[in-house]
Amino acid sequence: MGFSMQPYGIQSMLKEGHKHLSGLDEAVLKNIDACKQLSTITRTSLGPNGMNKMVINHLDKLFVTNDAATIVNELEVQHPAAKLLVLAGKAQQEEIGDGANLAISFAGEILQGAEELIRMGLHPSEIISGYTKAINKTIEILDDLVVKGSENMDVRNKEEVVYRMKAAVASKQFGQEDILCSLIADACIQVCPKNPANFNVDNVRVAKIVGGGLHNCTIVRGMVLKSDAVGSIKKMEKAKVAVFVGGVDTSATETKGTVLIHNAEQQVLLSRSVMKLDNSYFTDSLSSLGIARLENYAKTEEAKVEELIKAVAESGAKVIVSGAAVGEMALHFCERYKLMVLKISSKFELRRFCRTTGAVAMLKLCQPNPDDLGYVDSVSVEEIGGARVTIVRNEEGGNSVSTVVLRGSTDSILDDLERAVDDGVNTFKAMCRDSRIVPGAAATEIELARRLKEFSFKETGLDQYAIAKFAESFEMVPKTLSENAGLNAMEIISSLYAEHASGNTKVGIDLEEGVCKDVSTLNVWDLYVTKEDLPNSIYLGLILQLATSVAMSFEMHFALKYAADAACTVLRVDQIIMAKPAGGPRRDQQPAGGMDED
Repeated sequence: MGFSMQPYGIQSMLKEGHKHLSGLDEAVLKNIDACKQLSTITRTSLGPNGMNKMVINHLDKLFVTNDAATIVNELEVQHPAAKLLVLAGKAQQEEIGDGANLAISFAGEILQGAEELIRMGLHPSEIISGYTKAINKTIEILDDLVVKGSENMDVRNKEEVVYRMKAAVASKQFGQEDILCSLIADACIQVCPKNPANFNVDNVRVAKIVGGGLHNCTIVRGMVLKSDAVGSIKKMEKAKVAVFVGGVDTSATETKGTVLIHNAEQQVLLSRSVMKLDNSYFTDSLSSLGIARLENYAKTEEAKVEELIKAVAESGAKVIVSGAAVGEMALHFCERYKLMVLKISSKFELRRFCRTTGAVAMLKLCQPNPDDLGYVDSVSVEEIGGARVTIVRNEEGGNSVSTVVLRGSTDSILDDLERAVDDGVNTFKAMCRDSRIVPGAAATEIELARRLKEFSFKETGLDQYAIAKFAESFEMVPKTLSENAGLNAMEIISSLYAEHASGNTKVGIDLEEGVCKDVSTLNVWDLYVTKEDLPNSIYLGLILQLATSVAMSFEMHFALKYAADAACTVLRVDQIIMAKPAGGPRRDQQPAGGMDED
C-alpha cells in the first residue's frame, strides 16, 4: 500500500496543475528579466539608424519594420510581466501615435537599474520611492529647459510646422523627411479647424498605391477611393451629391413566390420580370389574368424605378453614392439621366465621404431634400500605377478631409511610409495642443541625467541610490542612438557630459558627422507637453519628442509616464499565481496515438 502526502499550504487551496512563484529570485527578478528581453528587441530599432525587424505573425503575414508598436503587437507576448510593457506601448501609441519604442526601452532600462539595486539589498518599495522623487525633480528641471517664446506658434505656418515635424518623420523614414514633411504639413493645414485644439487625425487619410516612388506622392484635398465608378460616366465637375446608405435598387418583399411554367411564352415573360406582384404570388399555374398582372408588374416596377431616379436628378444631384448594391435597372436609368454612380461598401469610408462633401446619408432611395445634398468640385476616375481610383476633390471650402497619396515599389515600403505619415500627423496634433520646445538630439536627456545625479548627492536616505539609477537610465537614449549609428557611445556620452558641465546645455549629437554640436545651429528641437497628472498627483510634464541631429522623434511626455508606471507595477509584484489553463491539450501536444488530422 503506497503512502501519499496530503497537499498543504497554497497547494491545498488551488486546483492541481497551477503554478506558484514567489520571492525575489522566482518572481521579481524573473519578471524584470522578461521585461529586459522585450526591451532589448525594440531598443535596436530606436532612432533614424535603427534596424528593421522581420516579424511573421500567426497568420503567416510578414512585417518588415522598425516600428515598435507593430513589432510588439505581432509578437504575441505571453509572459505576464512583459505584457505590462506591451500594454504601456499600446497606451502610448493610442494617446500620442508614436513613442512606443521609447516607452518599452526606457521601462526596460529603469528595471535593469532596479535589478542592480535589489541585488545590492534595497527593497522594491525603497526603489519606487526613489523613482517617484526623481520624476518630481525631472519636472522642475524641464521647466528650466523650455526655449523662451516657443509657446507662441502659428500652426498654419508651413515652415514652423515642418520645423517641428521633421524629427517625428525621420525616425521612420530617415533621409526622406523633407519630402514627406512638406506633404504632411500641407494635408494637416488644409483640414485644421478654426480652433486647432479640435484637430482630428482621422481627417488626414492615406491612400497606398503600388508603383512609382516617393517623388510621385501627392496631396488631394478630398478623398481617394480605390475603386472604379459604376457605369460609363467617369467624370463630373461642380456637382451636387446624394448619398444612399441602403443602396440604389428596388426593395425586395418579405414573401417568396412559386410559379409553374407551362410554355415558352411564359418563360420569356418570366425572365423579364423580377417575380414580385404587390406581395402576392402564384402557387399553381399562370392564368391569363396572372400573365396580364405579371406584365403590368414588370412595367410598374420599371416606371417606379425611373420615377425615383428622375426625382433624384431633378433635385439637382449629378452624383449618386451607394452604400450597398446598385441594381441593373437603377443603373440603366442613372445612365439615361446622366448621373454618375459610386459604390462605397465601407460605412466608415461613407461617413468620411459625407464629411468631405457635406452630404447627409439617406437610408433608402428617395427624393433628397436640398439640405441633404453635398457638393464636390470634381469627381473623376483616374489610373495611377495601373490601378483605377476615384478621386473626389473639394478645393473650395466645406472640406474637412485631406488624402496623402503614397507611392512605393512594395507593400512593405508603403506600410512604413504610412507609419511615418501617421507619426507626422500625430505630431501636428500635439503641437496644436502645446507648441513649446526643448533642445533635442539627446541634449535634454544628458542635462536631466546630470542634474538628477547632482540631486541624488543631496539625498541622505536609501532613495539616493534609486534616484542615481533613474538618472543613469536617461543615458540609454544617447547610448542607443550612438550604437545604432555605429559611433563610440562612451566617447559621445563623455563629450556630452563635459559640454553640459561647462554650461552648454544645448549640445546634442550630430549623427551624420559623429560629433557633439549645438542643436540650435542644427535646428533640432523637441516638443514639450505638460498635460496629464498621475493618480498620486505627480505631474509628469515630460518632453513629447526626442530628436536626433538630423531628425527623429520619440514622444516622451507619455512614454516616460507609461514606462515608469509599468516598471513600478512590475516591481510591486512579489508573487505569481497561475491557475491551470482551461481546455484540453493543444493539437501539437496530443499523443501520437490520438486522433488523426481529419
